[in-house]
Amino acid sequence: MTSHDVTVIAIDGPAGSGKSSVSKQVARRLGYGYLDTGAAYRALAWHALAHGADTSVAASVLDVTGDFAFAISLDPDHYWVRVGATDVTDAIREPRVTDAVSGVARVPAVRQTVNALFRDLIAGSGLPGVVVEGRDITTVVAPDAPVRILLTAAPAVRAGRRSAELSGHDSAAVAEALHRRDASDSTVVDFLTAAPGVEVVDSSDLDFEQTVDAVLDVILKVVPTQTGAHDGR
Repeated sequence: MTSHDVTVIAIDGPAGSGKSSVSKQVARRLGYGYLDTGAAYRALAWHALAHGADTSVAASVLDVTGDFAFAISLDPDHYWVRVGATDVTDAIREPRVTDAVSGVARVPAVRQTVNALFRDLIAGSGLPGVVVEGRDITTVVAPDAPVRILLTAAPAVRAGRRSAELSGHDSAAVAEALHRRDASDSTVVDFLTAAPGVEVVDSSDLDFEQTVDAVLDVILKVVPTQTGAHDGR
């Protein structure tokens, strides 16, 4: 997919696969923008909770979608998320928001609205390209992107990584939370199986830089870019 000459790199993957940090680094190395689509659903969940909406009821979620003034930075080095005038970059990572995200994301009309928002952000970015990561980017948001990647890892590896990020949390509890999130989200979109034409990058046995290089290898076979993208660490 090229929106107004903006090249889209579509990356999907489950929680703990490293897709956010890897996508951000890939964007830096390519000189592209970075779009964290999950942040939009988190921001909407935060917005719904702020309005006292019951996020398990689709009608309640839809009621607060109309005045959802979402803004997000596409700069991988200066990442922020806002709802109206409120900076919610940190607030959308709170456990109460995490618990509410799936309820918000499973509403079809919400997904249609948010996906249109993503396409507008990309098309109006003024950037040569945007690395877009999430759960249904390769299949719904940008099914015609020139590069579509499913970044995955074994469940135990993903749980270990997430546990390392959340110091002070019990690893078994983290693994259980990860499993619940996967199970809940997979009722909305299949992000564990690569659609036809989607390249799989399994990071189970790779460290961070190796994973970034593996993703760049896939991209650079398809998208001509400036020389030295691999060297800009």
